[in-house]
Amino acid sequence: MSKLPNGFLWGGAVAAHQFEGGWNKGGKGLSIADVMTAGSNTQAREITDGLVPGKNYPNHEAIDFYDHFHEDVQLFADLGLKCFRTSIAWTRIFPNGDENEPNEAGLKFYDDLFDDLLAHGIEPVITLSHFEMPYHLVKEYGGWRNREMIRFFVKFARVVLERYRNKVKYWMTFNEINNQTGLNEWGLFTNSGIKITADEDAEKLMYQAAHYETVASALVVKMGHEINPEFKIGCMMAMGPTYPATPAPQDVMKAERTMQAGYWLADIQCKGKYPNWLKRYFERHHFALDITEADLNILAVGTVDYIGFSYYASHVTKTTDNEPDDYMTPGQNPEVKNPALERSDWGWEIDPVGLRYALNWFSDRYDLPLFIVENGLGAFDEKDADGKIHDDYRIDYLRKHIEQMELAVDVDGVQLMGYTPWGFIDLVSAGTGQMDKRYGLIYVDKNDAGVGTLKREKKLSFDWFKKVIATNGADLS
Repeated sequence: MSKLPNGFLWGGAVAAHQFEGGWNKGGKGLSIADVMTAGSNTQAREITDGLVPGKNYPNHEAIDFYDHFHEDVQLFADLGLKCFRTSIAWTRIFPNGDENEPNEAGLKFYDDLFDDLLAHGIEPVITLSHFEMPYHLVKEYGGWRNREMIRFFVKFARVVLERYRNKVKYWMTFNEINNQTGLNEWGLFTNSGIKITADEDAEKLMYQAAHYETVASALVVKMGHEINPEFKIGCMMAMGPTYPATPAPQDVMKAERTMQAGYWLADIQCKGKYPNWLKRYFERHHFALDITEADLNILAVGTVDYIGFSYYASHVTKTTDNEPDDYMTPGQNPEVKNPALERSDWGWEIDPVGLRYALNWFSDRYDLPLFIVENGLGAFDEKDADGKIHDDYRIDYLRKHIEQMELAVDVDGVQLMGYTPWGFIDLVSAGTGQMDKRYGLIYVDKNDAGVGTLKREKKLSFDWFKKVIATNGADLS
């Protein structure tokens, strides 16, 4: 007997820029993802100044879902998906981001996709901004360092919320909005379209951009509920619980502050206000951010309906000999290896119990429904002698995480809406730009060099997950 509620949203998750391709089709504009080159687990992706001839930009074609979506949706239906999480590419709707009128060809593409999904009984779950925004807004306005971005984003959101008001029920505003708090260039650029100059305070700039994004999110939540009161609009956080390296009180305090510093954006989007510790931090550092009373009023009324989050790994932290009183060392929190856990091929901790911990942490702190919208194992998949991919390691990973998810619901009483494993069809990795870093239950014939037929094939995990969905999680064998 299933431990999960009826109507549980079993699905799969992707992002427009990582699988759609068609980067210059249907009037689409240049996005920030389109100027990021391929990398690897040892070499960072390069963010180029516009397009540079001879560079490999894997997102341009990706897996060409743009031209294959009809047959792909049929595969999704065969898998038994109840929902499908993807994003709307902002640049398909407003190619430059500051036009007066939207691009009808882009709107029509998503009309056709959503119609196809709904015809197969699959609910679209849509992220408005998933590491993708018009590159023009970066060049002309500086990305989310500029308050004008609020207006552009709200206009984009209004168009799609109104257009798909009767086709999409579940929405999220910004994907992994807290990813930029690590202050690395990748996080700031993909989340906010910001490239730091040598004379800028990256931390202050991050806080300012994040503020504008939370104001934009709150405005969209309020507007969305006015457009269709049945909309369920969530935030989306990258969740990686941080444990103390030792039971020493200082390490426990460090872990606590690391969690606070990682999820204050959830505080704003769920509670409608900044946490006290962060307001004091702003004062002590004399940041003097552009935060108005009108902004704070908007945040208070534009809170989300649920929390969507990704979960891949947990982390461990430890204090240093010169740890500051506020335990804040932004951008300088080295990872401590957890000896109790195995790691993936990309060095990520594999911690199924951490998912149950995360579910309880969010539930206790915010008392909102939760939605696991990303979880999965990136691995090197190889075909066996029979020509098939026997990815038992992926089945084992997903099984153990689903078991912990079910314990959180059945034993801990967590309100959980659904579970959508990440990259359930192979796609371009956001972090490395690779194809060979595969998460999918569906194999796509393409490699890191961009070579392949794009043929889709089912992995062993496909049939296993199909059975899990059919039994609502009761049969994980």
